[in-house]
Amino acid sequence: MSDDDVIGLIPAAGKAERLGPLPCSKELLPVGFRDTPRGPAPKVACHYLLDRFRTAGIGRAFLVLREGKWDIPRYFGTGEMAGVALAYLAVPDSGSVPETLDRAYPFVAGRRIALGFPDALFEPADAYARLLARQDETGADLVLGLFPADRPWSTDMVELGPDGRVVRLEIRPAATTLRFNWLIAVWGPRFTEHLHAAVQAAPAAERELQIGAVVQAAVDAGLHVEGVEILDGSYRDIGTPETLAEAMREGSLR
Repeated sequence: MSDDDVIGLIPAAGKAERLGPLPCSKELLPVGFRDTPRGPAPKVACHYLLDRFRTAGIGRAFLVLREGKWDIPRYFGTGEMAGVALAYLAVPDSGSVPETLDRAYPFVAGRRIALGFPDALFEPADAYARLLARQDETGADLVLGLFPADRPWSTDMVELGPDGRVVRLEIRPAATTLRFNWLIAVWGPRFTEHLHAAVQAAPAAERELQIGAVVQAAVDAGLHVEGVEILDGSYRDIGTPETLAEAMREGSLR
């Protein structure tokens, strides 16, 4: 599958405070190994996301990082290692994921976007291809990739209607009957404009603007939001010591 019009967008402006002091940016933590001409070498967290982009034919990506995280461009360079052309946007600070994503607005407005989080490792490899195919089929403004959730209190749970459209989101619910959370997404220009307007309208941060709230507002505003349930999907978020340890154990078996 080739999608030359799609640009990957990766928010990496966080401080990884839940993990405690780190010797490098969280996105560069080794999780498993990769093959190289010289033999096996450590594979860092963000490399898995870039692999998923490449598998879907997404050959370019913007990585929005916080100033000071210079080890990321130093490691990946122009992206040749991962087979994805990378460009970097450095920001002094960011109060939320939507704000981080919106910093790329002047560069991605009017384009088709594939969103991925650099601290989430997921299967299957063709997940983005499934979302892009659904968007091609339906013309949706936004398509969410839905994965079976084992920690619903830490994520955004999603309810679908019988037609595959998103009905509502539950943002980090204490309890829920829903089974799937969203982890990845693809969208078109209309959702980019919606996201931009939401960030511009947000009051000066008394409370962090949640990306799930922006998605729910898109549903409420009548945007066409679809969900793809990836029934054979699984994922591991490395944002806490517990989940990082699990990912490292699993990665050592790859």
